[in-house]
Amino acid sequence: MRGYEIPAETLVISDEIKKSRFITYIGHKVGLEASRAWWAELRREHPQARHLGWACIAGQPDDGQQYGFSDDGEPAGTTGKPMLAQLQGCGLGEVTAVVVRYYGGVLLGTGGLVRAYGGGVARALAQLPRRRVRLLSHFSLFCDYGDLEPVQWSLRTAQAEVLACDYQERIVWQIACDAEVAPQLAEELAQRTQGRVLLSAAGEQQ
Repeated sequence: MRGYEIPAETLVISDEIKKSRFITYIGHKVGLEASRAWWAELRREHPQARHLGWACIAGQPDDGQQYGFSDDGEPAGTTGKPMLAQLQGCGLGEVTAVVVRYYGGVLLGTGGLVRAYGGGVARALAQLPRRRVRLLSHFSLFCDYGDLEPVQWSLRTAQAEVLACDYQERIVWQIACDAEVAPQLAEELAQRTQGRVLLSAAGEQQ
């Protein structure tokens, strides 16, 4: 996963289905704890609501450890799972959906609940503004003063971010660049300095 889309803002839509009111919230939340905290906050804002279905992909889209969902008292499988399925299908990361239900006195049945909860999330996703995040790989590199110019040129070409630069006996750099261009940058540095400057990986961060 070298970059992915996240919600650019929080979106709220409302539907009425057989006298029940469904309010769908979708927003940007990072981590399961933050997602659950938002669910709890909405629970406090809607004390009269019968159920608050919840689902999230609270990290990268393919990180199953960051998936979560809850039926919140609705019949098992009718709420959280359909909501999560919609989130998985949209390709977003760091996204949480909460659907608030005010019961209207008419039973919807299991199929009706799946359509209500999953459909609300689908309609919200279709309207949701998005933005793309970059995954940056962090590196260290060392260079002699004679290699300063080709190193600077290579970093500019790769649009790398210089996080720190310490001028000691040798120059010590801490940089970040798009994970996708890191191999090309490493090759460029090696070629321009005749193998004297190499990247040393320092993990991957967003």
